[in-house]
Amino acid sequence: MLSKKYNPSEFELKWQEYWYKNDIYKYDYESDKETFSIDTPPPTISGSLHIGHIFSYTQAEIIARFHRMQGKNVFYPFGFDDNGLPTERLVEKEENTRAATMPRSEFIERCLLTTKKYEEDFKKLWMAMGFSVDWSLQYETINPRVRRLSQKAFLDMAKCGKAYIKESPVLWCTTCQTSIAQAELDSADKETTFNYIPFTVDGDELIVATTRPELLYGCVCLFINPEDKRYLNYLGKKSLVPLYNYEIPILADEKVSLDKGTGVVMCATFGDITDTEWYEKHKLPFRKVIESNGRISDKVPFISDLTVFTAREKIIELLKENNLLRKSEVIAHTVSTHERCGKPIEIIPSKQWYIDILSERERYLQAADEINWYPASMKNRYVLWVENLKWDWCISRQRYFGIPFPLWYCSKCGKVIFAKDEELPINPMEANPSEACSCGSTEFIPETAVLDTWATSSLSPLVNSKYGSEEDFSDKLIPMGMRTQAHEIIRTWAFYTIVRSLFHTGKLPWKDIMICGFVLAKKGEKISKSKNNASSSPRELIERHSADSLRYWAAGAKLGTDTMFSEEELKISKRFLTKLWNAASFCIMQLQDFDGNKPKELLPIDQWIIEKIKVLEADAVENLNHYEIGLAKHDIDEFFWSDFCDNYLEIVKDRLYKPEIHGKEERLSGQYTIYTVLLEILKLYSIYVPHITEEIYQAYYKDFEKQISIHKMLWNMKAEHNNEAILNFGESIKQIIGEVRRYKSERNQSLKEKINTLIIHIPIEQLQYLEKTLNDIKSCTWAEEVQLNLCDSCGIEII
Repeated sequence: MLSKKYNPSEFELKWQEYWYKNDIYKYDYESDKETFSIDTPPPTISGSLHIGHIFSYTQAEIIARFHRMQGKNVFYPFGFDDNGLPTERLVEKEENTRAATMPRSEFIERCLLTTKKYEEDFKKLWMAMGFSVDWSLQYETINPRVRRLSQKAFLDMAKCGKAYIKESPVLWCTTCQTSIAQAELDSADKETTFNYIPFTVDGDELIVATTRPELLYGCVCLFINPEDKRYLNYLGKKSLVPLYNYEIPILADEKVSLDKGTGVVMCATFGDITDTEWYEKHKLPFRKVIESNGRISDKVPFISDLTVFTAREKIIELLKENNLLRKSEVIAHTVSTHERCGKPIEIIPSKQWYIDILSERERYLQAADEINWYPASMKNRYVLWVENLKWDWCISRQRYFGIPFPLWYCSKCGKVIFAKDEELPINPMEANPSEACSCGSTEFIPETAVLDTWATSSLSPLVNSKYGSEEDFSDKLIPMGMRTQAHEIIRTWAFYTIVRSLFHTGKLPWKDIMICGFVLAKKGEKISKSKNNASSSPRELIERHSADSLRYWAAGAKLGTDTMFSEEELKISKRFLTKLWNAASFCIMQLQDFDGNKPKELLPIDQWIIEKIKVLEADAVENLNHYEIGLAKHDIDEFFWSDFCDNYLEIVKDRLYKPEIHGKEERLSGQYTIYTVLLEILKLYSIYVPHITEEIYQAYYKDFEKQISIHKMLWNMKAEHNNEAILNFGESIKQIIGEVRRYKSERNQSLKEKINTLIIHIPIEQLQYLEKTLNDIKSCTWAEEVQLNLCDSCGIEII
């Protein structure tokens, strides 16, 4: 028997410990069952988790539970992305310090202590949510095994030229003091000025409009569209740069917009990505203006050592003083920013390591067609990203806490010296090459940059399969069954993982990709760690409302869509949990003398509810195979609330209470049915609310079913062919009961108000079922007499 009231604080921790102790979710390497593997996003160690993480990670966890109950051997690992800039920024913020102000080794030690603390907190939270993770598969992106794999994967790419080093313009965050990749760019609208400045050509003024007058000293060319008839006579001539008075060429390029500004564009090294393209295409010289620290070079007259913004104001003042500013317009201008800090980026020349992605763009587009996208619309985001790639992937970062590049440079000849595979993992700042350079030198300069954190997390399928180790089982695991992630990192984690998997294994990383939406703090603003805009922590929400309440809420959204969150919504979850508990309590009370035997014959209404849940289960399987957990839950809810509770239990209740009136075999038919259907309801809901369903199962069903946990059971009610006749009959009974209730409600009568005569109109093909259901109908409607009238459609009359 169940207690009168369900108390989640009493039960949830108990079952979490039980699952963990009994290895309920452990992956079985020896099993011959089909493996379903999940590539789970390792959360970044950059602050506390919020309701947005609960939302997306819970949706994926429900899929893990679903496949386990389809009889599959579920490989469900969890990792932590604990190296790289996000962790560094967290440590700097928490300790009110800067990495650059202390020895590198000391800062790394602080990072390690911080990541360990947060990883323990994260793990406790996931366990408190009842996640069915196999924690023996846990990994961290900074641990020795992953460091070795990451370094080895880099060496494999470098040795065949897929990873390469070059000095060229690179996207640079002057705030974070590191190079970044195109995928790490965001954009922001800033108010700025469009400044119209006269360049001089043979004594004539050629007006150029620019938002970056501080780059005048870096101007190396003026460009004109070859179809712009206004300026064709200037092509091939020289122009004098205002203030700095040196000459630059005037060239043609079709990228110049005919409609923007004056139609004459200055190319400075470097104002934007177009400048870098012109620089390389037209073999232009480089003139340094901005240093890596974001200040103007000391070689630039008038504005040396100023910040970019201050230098811009200073140049505008000088232009005005020298009558060199024809006009200035305030405009909204879109600038590229670094996604990590939100500050505008610059482009400066630097020697960096890259992975070649541009040369295989078509292969990556082909991969999009070979992967199943859920929802399908998310595929287009990936395709647009790949089609618009402009840069190879810069993978080196000028930071501290990360996986080092396993290489040195020869001090004498500059040759790159790679570490040997057997030496990995290695820190080149703490060890030297094992052999002299081919030139004979034994003096080396270690690479001080670290690998982009995405360069490691993009290897997650290889990490999961222990690729390259003695325990390597990538042949069995890759492609993995499913990748789950948010839509904002399609351009990074999804794309980079496809790149790496195709290179290292020749296979796609996974068959399916499940894209989750965001939780919004308000319209258009996602909840995030950086904005600290979540009203309550997940831990507080669990303590106030329970893990199952949060899980039930998280499962309600359509896949891939963003949703708002309010604690008020958890009242719906709690109402559901109460209803499930009460319905189960009622059923179990009626089953105290049930011996588990099936009656000789099931009454038609009992056949209907069993047939209905078979149809429900088949539909749920179809939806969940397409990752539509919200649609599946909606259908299960509809069945539970309407078909089972509001209709079936009300119809069968009197038969269960009064065998002396209805008959013992008839009562047994009802008992068998509620036993069967309630158990299946619990199994269907167990993927959503695992704690309450486990408590109900253990309290009653375990003695009969003998399984150690409900989560070890299978969904096994799916029908190959629907019994349409019995399904139609059940809908007719629902209609009859509903019309009687409506009749009484309209007259403000109690549902227990007696009816003298209930006339039922019913099709002849349902007569055989209805005759065996008359006693149930009479007791449910409180009718003294029931008369039958055969006709083409179903309906009632009340006398």
